[in-house]
Amino acid sequence: METFPVVNMEMLNTEKRAAALEKIKDACENWGFFEVINHGISHDLLDTVEKFTKEHYKKCMEQRFKEMVASKGLEAVQTEIDDLDWESTFFLKHLPVSNISEVPDLEDDYRKIMKEFADKLEKLAEQLLDLLCENLGLEQGYLKKVFYGSKGPTFGTKVSNYPPCPKPDLIKGLRAHTDAGGIILLFQDDKVSGLQLLKDGKWIDVPPMRHSIVINLGDQLEVITNGKYKSVEHRVIAQPDGNRMSLASFYNPGSDAVIYPAPELLEKEEKENTVMYPKFVFEDYMKLYEGLKFQAKEPRFEAMKAVETAVNLGPIATV
Repeated sequence: METFPVVNMEMLNTEKRAAALEKIKDACENWGFFEVINHGISHDLLDTVEKFTKEHYKKCMEQRFKEMVASKGLEAVQTEIDDLDWESTFFLKHLPVSNISEVPDLEDDYRKIMKEFADKLEKLAEQLLDLLCENLGLEQGYLKKVFYGSKGPTFGTKVSNYPPCPKPDLIKGLRAHTDAGGIILLFQDDKVSGLQLLKDGKWIDVPPMRHSIVINLGDQLEVITNGKYKSVEHRVIAQPDGNRMSLASFYNPGSDAVIYPAPELLEKEEKENTVMYPKFVFEDYMKLYEGLKFQAKEPRFEAMKAVETAVNLGPIATV
């Protein structure tokens, strides 16, 4: 039985750096997921984010969710539901422009702590992207530059709760999908499980671990690495007991960023065996993804290949 990859980021500052980098490399190539500990975000901050998120759900979201369940008759379903998810969510945008001050029903202290949390996650995302560059043999900052576009990256958090479900065999917490974007940083409940990834044809649990951040790779990193790294299908299984908290933060390319396989990586590959991933504007990919999120990613890539992207690449915009 393979062990889910957990990376102690403190090792990166020791003589064990090479081993930590190798673990990240293996995870990116063979899992599409890994978990980081000692990542530089304080336990106090994470505990406060969790406390406010759970309080906000109880106070502002729980009753709405119960009313939705009742209105759709979900507690009495007899056949599998494939067109909705057993989750209660709201979204926070951080970059290029924050909407935290505009989201209704958030207490001021919650807004403040989520801004601090987002700042820390943004730094961690950029640190991880540079570690990926190091492993790939790309210049430091390459991925950040590609993501930058003209206005900087897109960064936001999906705040979710997965309440107890009376029919977990018939309703998914979140249906299987790959993530469209760049790198995803998840702070999840350490007591109630449910997240699973697909590896070698089998669904594997992503273990809840206190104060860890789960990292997974989105479709854009698969394209930029020309398939060396893969975005991996994952889902959330609804649970009969316990309310699972999930804060997934998506560090994505800017809307006008041009995404294409890194030329430096293509040069290293055997020319005759190279299958080229498409070149496109990130916003165009997202428009396609919105209607096809819960379908296989490969037809999305093929569709983008068929669309001639009328862009003049020129040099990649730098920060």
